[in-house]
Amino acid sequence: MAEAVVSFVLESVRGFTIQEAKFFSGVSRQVEAAQTELLVMKRFLKDLDARQGEDATVQIWVAQIRDAAYDLEDVIETYGLKVASKKKKGVKNILRRFACIFKEGVDRYKIGNKIENITTRISDLRSSLQKYNIEETRESSGGESSLQFYGRLRRSYSHVVERDVVGLESNVEELVMHLVKDENRHQVVSVWGMGGLGKTTLARKVYHHKKVRQHFHSFAWVCVSQRFQVRNVWEGILIELISATKEQKKKIKDMTDDEIAKKLFLVLQEMRCLVILDDIWRIESWNLLKAAFPDVETESTILLTTRNQAVASLANRNAYLHKLQPLNEKESWELLEKKAIPTRAEIDLGMYKYLGRKMLQHCKGLPLAIIVLAGVLARKNSISEWKRVSENVHEYISKGIKHEEEYEGVSQVLALSYDDLPYYLKPCFLYLCHYPEDSEFLVSELTKLWVAEGLISLRQQRHGSRETMEDIARDCLSELVERCLVQVETSGSTGTIKGCRIHDLVRDMCLLKAKEESFLQINYSLQENEAANPFTSSVAAKAAQWGKIRRLAIYLDENANRLVSSRDETNGHVRSLLFFGLREWIPKTEKGLLSPLKDFKVLRILKVESLYKVEVELPSEIGNMVHLRFLSVNDSHIKTFPPSLGNLVCLQTLDFRVWNIDMVIPNVIMKMKQLRHLYLPFGYTVKGTLELSTLGHLQTLYNLSSEYCDLKDVGRLTNLRKLRVRVSSSLQNLEEILKSTGSTLNRIRSLIVYNSYYERNSVEEQAMQIVSSCRGIYKLRLDVSIADLPKELHNYPNLTKLQLWECGLKEDQMGIVEKLPNLKILKLLGKAFHENTKILVFSKGGFPSLEFLSIGSMYGITELRVEKGAMPRLCQLEIGDCWGLRTLPAGLRYLTNLKELTIRAMRKELHRRIQEDGKDFYKIQHVPSLVIGQPR
Repeated sequence: MAEAVVSFVLESVRGFTIQEAKFFSGVSRQVEAAQTELLVMKRFLKDLDARQGEDATVQIWVAQIRDAAYDLEDVIETYGLKVASKKKKGVKNILRRFACIFKEGVDRYKIGNKIENITTRISDLRSSLQKYNIEETRESSGGESSLQFYGRLRRSYSHVVERDVVGLESNVEELVMHLVKDENRHQVVSVWGMGGLGKTTLARKVYHHKKVRQHFHSFAWVCVSQRFQVRNVWEGILIELISATKEQKKKIKDMTDDEIAKKLFLVLQEMRCLVILDDIWRIESWNLLKAAFPDVETESTILLTTRNQAVASLANRNAYLHKLQPLNEKESWELLEKKAIPTRAEIDLGMYKYLGRKMLQHCKGLPLAIIVLAGVLARKNSISEWKRVSENVHEYISKGIKHEEEYEGVSQVLALSYDDLPYYLKPCFLYLCHYPEDSEFLVSELTKLWVAEGLISLRQQRHGSRETMEDIARDCLSELVERCLVQVETSGSTGTIKGCRIHDLVRDMCLLKAKEESFLQINYSLQENEAANPFTSSVAAKAAQWGKIRRLAIYLDENANRLVSSRDETNGHVRSLLFFGLREWIPKTEKGLLSPLKDFKVLRILKVESLYKVEVELPSEIGNMVHLRFLSVNDSHIKTFPPSLGNLVCLQTLDFRVWNIDMVIPNVIMKMKQLRHLYLPFGYTVKGTLELSTLGHLQTLYNLSSEYCDLKDVGRLTNLRKLRVRVSSSLQNLEEILKSTGSTLNRIRSLIVYNSYYERNSVEEQAMQIVSSCRGIYKLRLDVSIADLPKELHNYPNLTKLQLWECGLKEDQMGIVEKLPNLKILKLLGKAFHENTKILVFSKGGFPSLEFLSIGSMYGITELRVEKGAMPRLCQLEIGDCWGLRTLPAGLRYLTNLKELTIRAMRKELHRRIQEDGKDFYKIQHVPSLVIGQPR
């Protein structure tokens, strides 16, 4: 991955020195010489990266080149920021803040020497490469269009495993039979087999099977994984089984462990529940969890998946064991053909089949391995390319699966997919293993982190386009999805990817590569025995010593008494610091908890989210961390907003959505001119006005307050795309202000309008005016009292998602909403309509494009009517907490495209009527997936 690092560093240094050229006059010769040396070095790196696995010497060179490039970037950027700060007002104060970075008296001569020393290191390394016969290569000019062509072919086929399932049909039917039978039934059904066989896929198929949905009354799914907390697992299951309300969730949170276990035990004993425990690794894990599961005869069933046969066998005396087998040769080819060979005319399938089956021998029938291999082959358009892959497969996988453990063979198949990535995607992929096992990561956050890390290059921008760095980052993620390295979990109304995860085997391989590349390090507050990690190897351990660790992910648990060590010598060159597990963590002391962060002098990423069980002070020294691009303390209890944050002139993302409602924000944000995403606290005050007009790069602005901010500033934010604004009755001359900001507001794509509870009935006119000024929005959320929607709303051409919460709309306003031509998602929550509204009518021809409808907590509604011809494309319908409803609308039978119906926390009478033998079952019997929660 040295090619990627050098490429990104070159672009960063070039951009920074051009932007701050006047500050580099004294060292320009040294900077130019270093850039030239890196450019020459870059020609050797493609071959060097390819040969990295050959011997230790090559790995050492890669590490040294990588470190030299990073060191050069740090020195140049730190020097530029220091000199720039001297030219501004308040030199004495600024110099005092920079004292920890530069000793007084450091001059250009010393900086020039540092750059020359790094340049000499690079030159000496290049000489060594030439002596070692590392070949000089040049970039190909035609590769990009070929990749784009294959990318289009891949888009015609699903990347999601569940959509191209092969060889599981008989497994599904067998498990369903054991789950729904009444006699000689099993309390526990265990699915076991090696990782990547499709155990989770099989469990999902069973979980959503129509017969299973009709047989059980309540359902829960929890992924246990290797690192889990017993209480969290019990809480998650209990909350799902009883469809817990907000008040019930709070009560559960206050229970002791024994109380939760007893409550869950009773629920499973008294109801007919299906609980999926996915991915249990060890016997000890089951022994810790089983106290909450009845060991006596009940109508509930536990279905668990595991890699460990011992776990499957010991789970319960009355357990049914189902061993999932690998795919046979025919099934393996069928899966590979579906994924790797799109429908093309005049294709010689015979040779492809011969090569494919030859490569499939190394996959050992493992579906995940086949899918990842297919992700490589799908981008190859000729027999010769398939032959080359076949040769590489033999090289990577011949050492294969020697024992019953999957790691060796499968990791090599996955490594092939990694090695096939273009250089710019490799660091993006390795960054994913920051996230804990089995966790879903939000694409909106991931793309910001990639950009802040410098992993996204504007050189990837399509010619003539106006794509942002975040757009390019999303394209990179889409390419990883197409290559079957990333799985999509949730999608947005416009088809964009919202949430993703990576399969545990893919993550294992990702961790292995990250160690080999010294890309990142994961620290646990309680270190585990290295032998417990199947990917611990002498090569990985040595590689970690050869290069400096630039990124740290820290997983905290109850054994931790601090965030980081203040005396760790690695702190000085760490660029990324992300904490996980803070939500469950209770520190032994809050004094100076965040103080050690000041030791990370070149930090670019700092994520300290969900630290809400203790109120802490963000140290004023954070203003010294001038390299920061990403700072998030979201969902944490932070006491103050330090004025020194104004020194963070490189900051791109500031997420300060903290829970201190008395937060006073100093007027320093205007200094952060590189900000792209700004999330202000949920409640705050300002002495005077918070100036934002200088933030020309801003794309996201959350919690803008019309009381403390000048809305005229918004007109200068020409790149603004997402806006969450709190309107106040004190707002004056809004119409005039909106006229001056009209062109900017029309560019906004996502709009949320809300107000304080005590002003709910006094800002309707202001809210209406703001909505009417944003004609280009795709998403609109209204959490404000507004009896009438803008009459022209149905002419908004892009509006695809609408959420109405506590609006108190007049009943006739449904006529405006149903005319929205492109609306795909509609959520009606709380008092979306006036409390006197008793009937909601979905009329014929209304909502022509609607695919998802959610109706929740609308307590006053007594009847829903669905006329024939309404919502013809509706696929998902959720109804919950609508206590006034006693029956479902008969018109549901007209919704022939409805695939999933979810009913939660409704009257017992309604629940009885929709049972299979109930009066209203005929209305919903055509729906494949019925999710029926507990009644109220």
